[in-house]
Amino acid sequence: MQVGLFGSASMQQIDDLHEEGQVLYDFLSTLDESHWTRETPFKNRTVNWVVQHLHDADRWAYHSITDPDGFRKWMKERSSGGSNEYTRIEGIPLLERWHAYLGELCEAMRQADPALRAPWFGPDMGIRMMATARQMETWSHGQDIYDLLGAERTHTDRVKNICHIGVRTYGWTFVNRKLTPPEPIPYIELIAPSGEVWEWNDRSENHCIKGTAVDFGRVVTQGRNIADVSLEVVGDSAKAWMEIAQCFAGPPEDPPPPGHRTGL
Repeated sequence: MQVGLFGSASMQQIDDLHEEGQVLYDFLSTLDESHWTRETPFKNRTVNWVVQHLHDADRWAYHSITDPDGFRKWMKERSSGGSNEYTRIEGIPLLERWHAYLGELCEAMRQADPALRAPWFGPDMGIRMMATARQMETWSHGQDIYDLLGAERTHTDRVKNICHIGVRTYGWTFVNRKLTPPEPIPYIELIAPSGEVWEWNDRSENHCIKGTAVDFGRVVTQGRNIADVSLEVVGDSAKAWMEIAQCFAGPPEDPPPPGHRTGL
């Protein structure tokens, strides 16, 4: 069985992004004022920083979709230091602004031409992939705050999107570090929160990664070190990948050290 995320003409990915954001919003609404200035295990960034980061990227994505030419102009101005950003706010006002803008982003995605290639900081992105990328960031940075508070998180099969983008960025992980992607590409077999089994790539017992979808998602988003999850990793290419897996854009980043992030 081969899993193809984008085979349907539906916009399920947008609904998944919206639901991911709503669940995180509901959780963040329970925080008291003191929590917002506490440092998360993500590079000691505060809760305020994490939510501001999500908000910045969501509003950039919104403008990319609704005004592609204007966004390209803004990127040029930003790279030369000539673009102004919002005045920073914190706490509940920031939460409410992020939540409102995320809703506007999802609506803009629904109204957009499905064939649109929206400009971004790397290659242009289709609407479905943009929605998946935004969900991945929302899910992974949400984990930063769950880890900080030691709070239990309920996972759903929406994590399939994060796993898919993780699988799709196998080659990127190595190329981004100026390394040749090793062969063969590992077979992936993951157990969904619902108990369903998801598979990617050609079946192999000698080069494979098996375990829960949540563990895999946490590793490819660098929310966990491979040493701190229960994935079965077999073969040199699979082991090399899991040590440096990175499904997000930007310069090479390293996963947290072993034992640094071991929350629920």
